[in-house]
Amino acid sequence: MSLLEVKDLHTSFFTPAGEVKAVNGISFTIEKGEVLGIVGESGSGKSVTAYSVMQILSHPGKIVSGSIKFKGQELIGAEDKVLNSIKGNKISMIFQDPMTSLNPVYTIQNQLLEAILLHTDRNKNDAEKRALELLKMVGVNDPSKRLKQYPHELSGGMRQRVMIAMAIACEPDILIADEPTTALDVTIQAQILDIIQNLQKELGMATILITHDLGVVAGLCDNIIVMYGGKIAEKGTTNQIFYSPKHEYTKGLMRSIPSSVEKGKRLVPIGGVPIDLLNLPQGCAFSPRCDKAMKICLKQNLEHIEAEEGHFTSCWATVKEIIEKENIEGGVLENGK
Repeated sequence: MSLLEVKDLHTSFFTPAGEVKAVNGISFTIEKGEVLGIVGESGSGKSVTAYSVMQILSHPGKIVSGSIKFKGQELIGAEDKVLNSIKGNKISMIFQDPMTSLNPVYTIQNQLLEAILLHTDRNKNDAEKRALELLKMVGVNDPSKRLKQYPHELSGGMRQRVMIAMAIACEPDILIADEPTTALDVTIQAQILDIIQNLQKELGMATILITHDLGVVAGLCDNIIVMYGGKIAEKGTTNQIFYSPKHEYTKGLMRSIPSSVEKGKRLVPIGGVPIDLLNLPQGCAFSPRCDKAMKICLKQNLEHIEAEEGHFTSCWATVKEIIEKENIEGGVLENGK
């Protein structure tokens, strides 16, 4: 049994302008101790997927259909008692902006104690010791002093460390990190990612790392999901995604990574504009921006095909390449007889 199983998930926002299909039929699993990266540009459905798993969608968002199972327990439609025993306890989340996630009128200690006392059977004295221990675990300097401070008194990197400490307070089975390095400088980004990686190994947590930057997930993740237009464009191991991308959108992302471009050469941006989720195209969501788009791409969506073992894509251009390769190999065999 998988630790988390998401099957054919559809999540929409019902606005006055119409239905925004933010997540449009995605499926994936995560196993114990696995690190899964979910990558895509803004509006691809990454964060909404995480909010759906956590069951914290705000109005007018709603899970329309699908299944989310944690250790076999269905979360969609589950009673509040069941959800409250899982959220923040078994599945925790680090949010994008720690300044808006932390309460500005409470000290760091107050907020850490609330998380610990709510989800564990520790008394206040033990909870205070645990709060201090957590800040040490995430690399906060002078933790005794930081506990008495308010969020606005800390730097962005320190606030993010506090958010990580709150998320791991109960040693969850799954940690979801939603753009954990947004708005941080490069040095602090690297430190935060190191903290997450070290804690994942130390605590044995499964981790879902959500980011728009493929470079961030390169050294951290076992498997990667690439999302576009609320759908999964491609999924596979980190090596498969980086060294043998099969979807044209993934290839575009790869060309946009500075480290992947030879010195002196320009980065190649993905042309066009992000998709309008209110007016999804009939076929592949990426087809209006794709240089290799064919007629079938504009008219028909492709269900995932397995391009190689464990490597799935929904790109018609890859199907064409596979067919052409098979025809060439078949021709060589026939001529060789």
